[in-house]
Amino acid sequence: MEETVKWVKDYASFHEILLVGDGDFSFSLSLANSFGSATNIVASSLDPHHVLVKKYKNAGRNLERLACMGATLLHGIDATKMKHYPDLSMRKFDRIIFNFPHAGFKWNEKEMRQIKLHRQLIRGFFNNASHMLRPDGEIHINHKKGIPYSNWNLKKIAEENSLVLLECVDFKSEDYPSYENKIGDGSNCDKPFFLGECGTFKFAIGHTHKKPMAMQSNQDFKWNEVVPHHREIPFIGTTETSWWKD
Repeated sequence: MEETVKWVKDYASFHEILLVGDGDFSFSLSLANSFGSATNIVASSLDPHHVLVKKYKNAGRNLERLACMGATLLHGIDATKMKHYPDLSMRKFDRIIFNFPHAGFKWNEKEMRQIKLHRQLIRGFFNNASHMLRPDGEIHINHKKGIPYSNWNLKKIAEENSLVLLECVDFKSEDYPSYENKIGDGSNCDKPFFLGECGTFKFAIGHTHKKPMAMQSNQDFKWNEVVPHHREIPFIGTTETSWWKD
């Protein structure tokens, strides 16, 4: 008997899915619960396992559930170098998801030097993820809209890596039952940050998708600032990390 395909928004039970910087792994578990299985999910964190379970009270339980459902769980994975890790170097994915990437707390979010750190993280992530997609695969970044976040220039940096922006759709945490976004750093690391207006920005390899999205005129899509090239710097922050407040 043919198995029924299950969908959660843009994600299907037949997709090979890689999640990067998954906080306490509650997003991965939400997908797995909806699919009824996690055999198609590779969930990763920058934090080593012992740090992860200490930071987040539910991380240990979430990891145990994912393991029982067949997920591949990886720790100590730097999003800017992930294509070189032995567990990932030979794999290709239909969806690669990065929830609310953040390069660490050095300066105020509105300062250009902080924005440059974020751009460097995104640049390294795209450089790696673009080599890990199946022909019709997509890279999804869940990201806050508006200034200063629109100044990260996701679309421009994607184009540097032969990626096109297909569309941006509203991101709503309630679409993913039991998902809990996390600050991820400092004494409040296990607390949620204010999401506000967010979007799922979907990217694909340019030559495999003929119709990228039409540009919108609102401030959420002001990508016309030229992004300078910076020397490579290490990824110093945690992922899915922010004290963002509106």
